[in-house]
Amino acid sequence: MIVAIVLALYGLFAALALPKVLKRASWADRAPRLAIAMWQAAGTSVVASVLLSAFAVAVPASVVGHGLADLFEACAALLHDEAALSSAGTRASIAFAGLLLIRVACTGAAVLLRARRERRRHAEALSLLGKHDGDLDALVVDYDERLVYCLPGRKGHAVITTGALRSLAPEQVAAVLAHEQAHLRGRHHLVLAAAEALARAFPRVPLFEQARVEVARLVELLADDVAARRHQRIHIATALVGLATGKVPSFALGAGGETALTRVRRMLHPQAPLGRRERIAGLVAVAALLVGPATVAAAPGVAAFLAHHCHSFLTLQLLR
Repeated sequence: MIVAIVLALYGLFAALALPKVLKRASWADRAPRLAIAMWQAAGTSVVASVLLSAFAVAVPASVVGHGLADLFEACAALLHDEAALSSAGTRASIAFAGLLLIRVACTGAAVLLRARRERRRHAEALSLLGKHDGDLDALVVDYDERLVYCLPGRKGHAVITTGALRSLAPEQVAAVLAHEQAHLRGRHHLVLAAAEALARAFPRVPLFEQARVEVARLVELLADDVAARRHQRIHIATALVGLATGKVPSFALGAGGETALTRVRRMLHPQAPLGRRERIAGLVAVAALLVGPATVAAAPGVAAFLAHHCHSFLTLQLLR
């Protein structure tokens, strides 16, 4: 029961306090990929801690300890143990964990299916209005507003309007299309969908609400950095200025948007990347967030397992 309380308290603390800690991280803009991983790990740790808290109530440490190698078999045995299931706390914990998993799975599926449906309808319209340009490797749409964005998915592609082609220099066009290709290759739409799913599954939870906003911002920084490996930062910055006022569909990923002007400053005045020690520290923090709840939950079972087998081993030695 102590482990269940510790995990539940950690989940509550992480959901309320981690957003403030991660939001203040000044290094995030210097390492957006690591920052995205940190936000994802934080969200995963909260969900995992709550699930494992319910698991710790439902499955006694002795059950886990005696059957650690066959954990799933032990859980199945518990489900067929009428005496164990007669406990109201056990039944409530199992029901709660099941509902939590169903909530996350259904919300995630709904987010993905809705976005896929909207992208498909938009792609069908673009196929009638646009024409693929092999040199640009993008779909060109005759439209006066300056827009550059991508439609992700298995057949994802970049989209650019004639208005953007007329207003941007060729170097800027190449740079901003590289930004969109970075979104497509990195499958950033799945990263955004995961953050969106948690925010919708658990509304008003500070961590998930803030993660949705921050991850959306960080994937744009990451795509800028990938584009900057092949194109000059000045070309990316000037392209962002030209696209700042454009509004892309909500289900697409666009180079412009609300964060464009702040990203321009970042491109023109780049900060030094994180050092090796800082990156290692960040990776350790990500690992701790992911593994920590499972370690806490498993500790009593491991202790029971070791106590049981050590006792058996010592008894055999004494009998000899």
